[in-house]
Amino acid sequence: MSHFGIICPAASSHLNLMTNLGYELKQRGHRVTVLGIEDAQPKVLAAGLEFQVIGKSDFPKGSTKDSFTRLGNLSGFKAFTYTMNRMLNIAKILLRDAPEVIKAAGIEVLLVDQASPEGGTIAEYLDIPFVTVCAAVILNREISIPPFFKSWNYDPSWWGLLRNRVGYAPLDLIVIQSLKTVVNEYRKQWNLSPYNKPNQNYSQLAQLSQQPAEFEFPRRKLPSCFHFTGPYSNPASREAAPFPYEKLTGQPLIYASMGTLQNRLLWIFKMIAEACVGLDAQLVITLGGAASPESLPEFPGNPIVVGYAPQLELLKKATLTITHSGMNTTLESLSNGVPMVAIPIANDQPGVAARIAWTGTGEVIPVGKVRVEKLQKAIKRVLTEDSYKKNALRLQEAIRRAGGVSRAADIIEQVVATGKPVLNSKKQ
Repeated sequence: MSHFGIICPAASSHLNLMTNLGYELKQRGHRVTVLGIEDAQPKVLAAGLEFQVIGKSDFPKGSTKDSFTRLGNLSGFKAFTYTMNRMLNIAKILLRDAPEVIKAAGIEVLLVDQASPEGGTIAEYLDIPFVTVCAAVILNREISIPPFFKSWNYDPSWWGLLRNRVGYAPLDLIVIQSLKTVVNEYRKQWNLSPYNKPNQNYSQLAQLSQQPAEFEFPRRKLPSCFHFTGPYSNPASREAAPFPYEKLTGQPLIYASMGTLQNRLLWIFKMIAEACVGLDAQLVITLGGAASPESLPEFPGNPIVVGYAPQLELLKKATLTITHSGMNTTLESLSNGVPMVAIPIANDQPGVAARIAWTGTGEVIPVGKVRVEKLQKAIKRVLTEDSYKKNALRLQEAIRRAGGVSRAADIIEQVVATGKPVLNSKKQ
């Protein structure tokens, strides 16, 4: 059996995915340790995994909550740059401290979130294998694919390609260049050849995405070791959330969640409630920690409002999800055949929303264009037009076929057993 180390951002969406994968490996007899800042520890321990703190003095306990509070009040480009700067700071700490922690813990293999590209360099320096896991929208650069932070549709025409090149420019200027500089400083120090392109940060043994292939724009240049495995969902590794099930009326259920990061724009929840007034449906709103239900005025229509919700259980009962289009909520909705109304706010959410629109599994309203009337029309459209439900069911079947966390763990174990790239048979 192997000792796996996990490197990923401390955000709930990334931790949920990576700890689900770690839980599956632990059930197979492996040892799994998550490396991260101190605030990630409770969620990791709740999932039954081990934890090693990195950068305790740099990111003391509570710093993540403060950071996410500031982020929750931002949207668009300001939220994006704030997130990227934080990721860059954590990358510096991991490059500085993680190698010694990994050696001391006896970790033999790394599972690296694609949003933590420094992890691959750490693995290479330690001469241990690593697997890349795409916890959000696939970041592999391909000029025919719009930037992940844009809500643009797929357009392979010359105009679309030009648009994409222009769209990637600020990312390269603001983030990629800074990250490349930091990573290459350590690569030089560690006698490793420099990286020049973003795709070099990812594993050549296996790259895993929780998206099914059907929920991605047409890809032509993914490596042969890339696998669409479908989402990693495991109720056993989730923290329990109480819910007043006795208040459910049996009407069609609309589940509204704006995630746990960009969720402090409380006016959105009020607009969602207003848009659902008069519908033959019951609305459940989860605030995701943005506020306590008791601290807010009563929303129109008297929806059920909770601080946190048992999302997996409620989605089994839902008819529609209103979402920030975070990848986890989106795929969990589709896993239950539930169509969506998406309100993307920042980071990769516009990219996820673009894929919701492209697959016909929901309607999209950018956060800057949300109005009660417009939102109500979108909700009614998704509730009444059969195509959205049919497309959601089509994606549900694609997710079922993809294999999920079990297939992902099989691929990881094959990497460990052979030390060779695990090729996707469809690409051979």
